[in-house]
Amino acid sequence: MTLSRDSRVDRRGPMVPLGHLELDAVTESQVLDRVAGAIARGVGGIIVTPNIDIWLRSRRDPEIRALVDACDVVVADGAPLMWSAALAGTALPQRITGSALVESLAQRGVTEGWSLFVIGGGADRTADLAVSALVERYPALSVVGAVTPPFGFEHDADRLASLVTEVVTSRADLVLIGLGFPKQERLAVLLAQQMPSTWFLGCGAGVQMAAGVTRRPPAWVQAAGGEWICRLVQDPRHLARRYLLDDIPAAMTLLAGSARTRLRKAIRRGEHDGRLTW
Repeated sequence: MTLSRDSRVDRRGPMVPLGHLELDAVTESQVLDRVAGAIARGVGGIIVTPNIDIWLRSRRDPEIRALVDACDVVVADGAPLMWSAALAGTALPQRITGSALVESLAQRGVTEGWSLFVIGGGADRTADLAVSALVERYPALSVVGAVTPPFGFEHDADRLASLVTEVVTSRADLVLIGLGFPKQERLAVLLAQQMPSTWFLGCGAGVQMAAGVTRRPPAWVQAAGGEWICRLVQDPRHLARRYLLDDIPAAMTLLAGSARTRLRKAIRRGEHDGRLTW
C-alpha cells in the first residue's frame, strides 16, 4: 500500500539526505504555504515527520522506507536528525514536529477556509476532545468529523471500511491522523487513493497533545533535545527498550555517518584547494 514517486506534487525544493532518507529543507511556514498552494490547485498530499525511531525502522524495513519515501512532505521531527544534518554540513532550517503542525495547520485552515477531520488514537473521545480544544483556540475552524477508532481496527475489514467511508464522505480538505507510525501513514495512503485533493498529516501523539491528554515538555527541554528523556520517565515500561537499545545506538550511527560525510567534504575541498581544511 504505497504511492509511487511520480505521484508527488510539490516535493521539488531543496532536499537534505540523511543516510537512506531525504528530508525537505523547509521551515514550518514554507510547509503551510506548500499545502495551501496545493489545496488551492485541488491537489492533495501526505506529510510525515520522521524521528530517529522512524529513521531506524525505515533503514531496516524496505516497506517502511517506501512508505516514508512516497510521502509528499518529509520533515525532521527528531533532534538527532537535526544534529546529524548540521554535522554533515547540510543543516535543516527548522525542526518541525507533528504536534506543532496540528496547531499551525488548524490556524492556517481558518484563514484558508479548510475543512478538518481528526482521527485520534488512545482513550475514547480523544479526537472529540482535540476538536473541542482546537475550536476553542481557533473559533472559526470548520470541523467535518472526528473519530477515535478502537485498538486493532485496521485488522477488522468492516471497521476499517466504515472509517474510510466516513472520512471520504466528509470531503475534508485536511485530515489529522494521530495513530502512531506507521499505522497512520498506511491509513493516509489508503484514504489518499479516494481523496486525491486532501492533505493528510500523520502526527503521532499530536492529537492527544491538542486534546490536552498528553503534554509536551517545556520549550527549553525540546530545544535541548531532551524530550525523549521526559517521555521515557513518563512511560518507561513501553519506551525503555526502544529508546535505550534501538534509538540511542541508531542516533550514534547516524551522527557517525554525518561526521564521515563532513570529513569527506573537507578532504575534497582540500584536494581542490591544494590543502586539507575542515
